[in-house]
Amino acid sequence: MAEEKIQQLISSIESLTVTELAALVKELKDKFGVTAPAFVAGVAAPAAGGAAAAAEAKGEEKTEFTVTLVSVGDKKIQVLKELRALTQLGLKEAKDIIDKTPSVIKDNASREEAERIKTKLEEVGAKVEIK
Repeated sequence: MAEEKIQQLISSIESLTVTELAALVKELKDKFGVTAPAFVAGVAAPAAGGAAAAAEAKGEEKTEFTVTLVSVGDKKIQVLKELRALTQLGLKEAKDIIDKTPSVIKDNASREEAERIKTKLEEVGAKVEIK
């Protein structure tokens, strides 16, 4: 029964336009009080940490990384602009990340993506860690 409901929901979502999908996401965030940074930092970080520890224990090369903003530096506005450009976050969500450093910017990023984010943010004065 639950599987059928889920499949119907997926079918409904697939038929939405981009604008309708954006409105749905906004409504879900409002209804459940979810913000992107809270979701990334609160839910995905522990899961990623466990996966990373398991990969290291097996001796495998790490393929997914967590990018963390450690400090903003002197150019807060430039860091905010760059963070928004890199993550597609809204102004409030990006500002929350900057105000609550250290903050997770991106979980499960590829090595290339993590390095790109780090490079871009460090160019404007931020300090970023990749784990």
